[in-house]
Amino acid sequence: MASDWRKVALGLLLLAVSSVVVVGYGLRDGPIPPLAAAVGAVGVVAGTLLLGLSEEDASV
Repeated sequence: MASDWRKVALGLLLLAVSSVVVVGYGLRDGPIPPLAAAVGAVGVVAGTLLLGLSEEDASV
């Protein structure tokens, strides 16, 4: 089965950026702003979903 390379690339990009946001704020002293936590969490979920659906004929 072939993968859709656009979904893979976008999923990896979302996962990388969202992880950097969450980990970056986590390493700082102080709480993570709620907006940054929400954006990071949604980005991780969206990236994972895109990677999971990158195969042809994949369904949820």
